[in-house]
Amino acid sequence: MASPKTVHLPYHLITIIIIIILATTLQVPFNNAITNIEATTIGVDTPRSGTGHGGGGGGGGGGGGRRRSERASGESCDLFAGSWVYDSSYPPAYGSSGCPFIEPEFDCQKYGRPDALYLKYRWRPAACDLPRFNGVDLLERWRGKKVMFVGDSISLNQWESLACMLRAAVPNTRTTYTRTDTISTVTFQNYAVSVMYYRSTYLVDIVTEPIGRVLKLDSITGGAWLGIDLLIFNTWHWWTHTGSSQPWDYIQDGSQVVKDMDRLVAFSKGLATWAKWVDSNIDTSTTKVFFQGISPTHYKGNEWGEPNAKNCYQQTQPISGSTYPGGPLPAQSVVKNTLGGMSKPVYLLDITLLSQLRKDAHPSAYSGDHTGMDCSHWCLAGLPDMWNQILYAVLTT
Repeated sequence: MASPKTVHLPYHLITIIIIIILATTLQVPFNNAITNIEATTIGVDTPRSGTGHGGGGGGGGGGGGRRRSERASGESCDLFAGSWVYDSSYPPAYGSSGCPFIEPEFDCQKYGRPDALYLKYRWRPAACDLPRFNGVDLLERWRGKKVMFVGDSISLNQWESLACMLRAAVPNTRTTYTRTDTISTVTFQNYAVSVMYYRSTYLVDIVTEPIGRVLKLDSITGGAWLGIDLLIFNTWHWWTHTGSSQPWDYIQDGSQVVKDMDRLVAFSKGLATWAKWVDSNIDTSTTKVFFQGISPTHYKGNEWGEPNAKNCYQQTQPISGSTYPGGPLPAQSVVKNTLGGMSKPVYLLDITLLSQLRKDAHPSAYSGDHTGMDCSHWCLAGLPDMWNQILYAVLTT
């Protein structure tokens, strides 16, 4: 009797057979199994506010809601760790003169800024590529939905940026723009997408009482935030204001009313109230929640290694490298600790470090018709466009 003949199968055929067996056993569709093995793009796992809350979404490093992108190979990519690189081919997402939503305070080119170099830098994460912003794609994904930024004038900065970026992407789409003291809305009617800004400088309430204006650390009125598909919260900028620039006379913490208190402690208490509100009122199966990280200021040159610089005036280039000499801000820890203790998933849009490196991106003396030096807000077009490009990457990958 002749010996049985040995058949050698090609390795790729063996691989496909194994995939079919695994897909059948695990009840995974064949196409999905192939796609998962061949994928080379970066994906961001489901944002979660901390470890141990519900299933899925681990997400190393940074804590407090911050999540890394995951490559198919298992390598992680932190979108917020990297450096700024000059790219002369990198065009602004829009021209400020062609966008009707920009505040005079943010329109640096209109109000005389002599340089435009700050528009030619792009953020490069250390371990991955950041996809270009695609406004048409984002509007399609958001079709029929409502997006709301809730916070102070830094939220306004980012909202105006996103509204301008989307408008530039679909210049022939009919849009409506409404604005009140509390809420501003741009609606892209062809897509039935509304992008809103709700002014709430502290997130918690300020109530006028017989003794004066009272900042109530344990009270929050968020009815207007319900029923929104995507919420991006922010607060911190006004917590440091003192004297005549602060919009309150007293702080109430529980039953105790005081004239003032440690602002970082007050911020922590107010943010805890917001966190409880989100945990109790937001259904994160239908609403995605983000928190915009602390936006830095540049009023002290010694913080970035230039002791002779009094502020951001005439700064024309970013800080090189991927670290900020002044180090992290104390408020960052408050945010991360708060998000880390929540039961609902909140993604931290951790823009602090990448913004600390942009001492050149503020309006400085070119901030509308008023005098003074603005090293708190950001020029538009400018840095907030990159915040929104990262937001797009998180939402779409």
